[in-house]
Amino acid sequence: MAESVLTFVAGPGFGGSWEGVRSIAVESLWRLGADLESMEWLAPERAVDLPFANLDPEQAETAVRAALRQQMDGVPLDLVAQPRAGRRKRLLLADMESTVIANEMLDELAEILELGPHIAEVTARAMNGEMDFAAALRERVALLRGKPATSLEEAARRIRVTPGARELVATMRGGGAFTALVSGGFRVFTGRVRAELGFNLDIANELALDGGEIAGSVREPVLGREAKLAALRMLAADRGMPLAETLAVGDGANDLPMLEAAGLGIAFHAKPAVVERARHRVDHADLTALLYVQGYREEEITR
Repeated sequence: MAESVLTFVAGPGFGGSWEGVRSIAVESLWRLGADLESMEWLAPERAVDLPFANLDPEQAETAVRAALRQQMDGVPLDLVAQPRAGRRKRLLLADMESTVIANEMLDELAEILELGPHIAEVTARAMNGEMDFAAALRERVALLRGKPATSLEEAARRIRVTPGARELVATMRGGGAFTALVSGGFRVFTGRVRAELGFNLDIANELALDGGEIAGSVREPVLGREAKLAALRMLAADRGMPLAETLAVGDGANDLPMLEAAGLGIAFHAKPAVVERARHRVDHADLTALLYVQGYREEEITR
């Protein structure tokens, strides 16, 4: 059996030629001296594995990605190459905002409370790594001081779950994995998402309240990029597993440390600064792509 595998997942509106994809990939890998096996469908016309040997997976992914960009530019297709052994992970650590849900909850609050574009601008800069996350969070939360706490429930009603999130959590839990939701946002929102999607655990910041109003501060310590990495290490250690058996997914700069440390770290529809540094990424498909990348077949996915 081949020691590595290259997985392709089509995004919405793919409409491309799978035979063309196969030809480009085979030629690229063959030129680098790889031994190839036949492609194996994981989901008909949506996800497929190409097993290979005698080539570093990172080199394989880089080469095929470049060839596809040159010959099929603009086609919504994601690809991940990795060792075949151990590809099914036993721990999932997922960022929440703009990953498991489509929203940035502070931006939702800003819209509800008519605070203008300032909060959204600071959010964008923080997620792209242009300013310190903790400082950016404190700055945005300070603008909420004195606002009614009822706005939190109004914002929560706007939560939009990212397609594939339910399947990702249910399928991995069904396979015995531990699933955790981690966020630099607030537990008032992560608790709701954890309960709805069935995560085992949620980790997030605590927004301080003063009676029926938002106090304008976050309880210390502020959880940011290092806290996410620490959570990954702690959860793996508690379960006696190496980091190689973990999967992390996120979109922002504060997710990079955990993405880099996990056995499989995937930047999902990520910010430009994250795309530049992430080892693996999913730019087009929904979160079920993380199941296909682990070798789950369509009939194994809990829908």
